[in-house]
Amino acid sequence: MGLNAALAVHPASGHGAAARIADAVAERLRPAVDRLDLLTATSVEESRALMRSAHAEGLDVLIVLGGDGAAHQGVQFCADHDVALGLVPSGTGNDFARALGTPADALAAADTLAEALRTGTRRVLDLGRLDPGPAGQGAWFATVLCSGFDAAVNARANALRWPSGPRRYDVAILAELAAFRPRPVTLHTDDGVLELDATLVAVGNTPYYGGGVPICPGATPDDGLFDVTVIGAAGRLQLLRLLPGLRTGAHLAHPAVQTLRTRTLRIEADANPAWPAYADGETQGHTPVIATCVPRALTVVAP
Repeated sequence: MGLNAALAVHPASGHGAAARIADAVAERLRPAVDRLDLLTATSVEESRALMRSAHAEGLDVLIVLGGDGAAHQGVQFCADHDVALGLVPSGTGNDFARALGTPADALAAADTLAEALRTGTRRVLDLGRLDPGPAGQGAWFATVLCSGFDAAVNARANALRWPSGPRRYDVAILAELAAFRPRPVTLHTDDGVLELDATLVAVGNTPYYGGGVPICPGATPDDGLFDVTVIGAAGRLQLLRLLPGLRTGAHLAHPAVQTLRTRTLRIEADANPAWPAYADGETQGHTPVIATCVPRALTVVAP
């Protein structure tokens, strides 16, 4: 039986970059598979419908051309349908692709992916899963679940139209510094309960968020555990001094930072107002939030 693949294109990713390079990416991938369908969607609902139709026709590999938001949708589908995932990054953050060692250039990534398709190279990864709560089945996440200051930054960055790329997060950080305050947080882990005043909690299945920030530098998606980074009650001046180290991983040495490892985590924060929560850069409502590391939940086509 031949290899049936689909290329899911999110035209708005990377300010239109995905749409501009879709044909060139498809040209590189097509010789490596027996069938390649092009799935172009302008909404999450349309994308999911196209993926379901492709699955009904015997889909083996879903290849996502887009950024972290597009990758997040691909993860949901592939984990739920036992379909392998391939990534060709063309967004502003590309944190999941970065964690997989995928080339940052989309065409180079397509060439690397094509070779992996030809050789049958696969990796099986853990994923995080959020507790379903009253709304139904919980979302999967591949990179980082964050709550607190960093989630507020993520929300503000998503609303900005300028600048693009990692600088958008830098602008959002400066804007949030003026208003954000630490608050009492309770963390329920495998090893017990931790209560403290905190600025942020980041739960890493992989190291990066925010366009390459290694918030959980030691996180690996094949050990069955989350790496959790907690920044305690840091004031604005402390945060300003700590933030430059985030892009190098030096923040772990700061006295306000502590780390832990756990398979499950419940985050509870003082609800006035509730802390926002984001996973893979996508909003997941507010605290309380429960996450579980699920071993071997996703197959990816990657070296």
